[in-house]
Amino acid sequence: MNQAPENEVCSICHGNFSAPCQANCSHWFCGNCIMLVWRHGSTLRPCKCPLCRRPITLLVPSEDTSRVRDDPTDLEVLRDVQTYNRVFGGQSTGLFQRVQDLPFLLRRLLREIMDPQRTLPFVIKARVYISLILSVIYIISPIDMIPEAFFGIIGLLDDVIIALIFLLHVAALYRSVLYSRHGGSAS
Repeated sequence: MNQAPENEVCSICHGNFSAPCQANCSHWFCGNCIMLVWRHGSTLRPCKCPLCRRPITLLVPSEDTSRVRDDPTDLEVLRDVQTYNRVFGGQSTGLFQRVQDLPFLLRRLLREIMDPQRTLPFVIKARVYISLILSVIYIISPIDMIPEAFFGIIGLLDDVIIALIFLLHVAALYRSVLYSRHGGSAS
């Protein structure tokens, strides 16, 4: 589910991935490489992705990296990633940044919901399903704040806004799960 692409290499060191981590912009890097990029710049701000220049506010190690407990280099990288996430992962970001993070978070959430090996907390699953049901009910119901019958295509605006609010809410829920797994708790 959460593995670095096999046919690709780290865009920083141009070598095979070592302790791969995925940034919130969906790009993969060696954990140590992205930590070096962060330390090379200001450690008071999140580093920017070397490929797309978006601020990296969350780093998610691959499952293999998270499982390895005997390699001291990987353990140090995991501690650095947790520190990075503790510092920058819990910050509130602007609406534009949240919309940019939607594909990354929703893709990962969908894979995690579909994977029988992974388990999301019941409360998170319940909130996702309740939000989905309420959003669908509002969108298909004939009662709208801006009725389509009177305003035509502009009447669809409230449906689009409700769908966007649903997606942002679900992404924020899943981001909090990733944050708690990979930085929110000191381990």
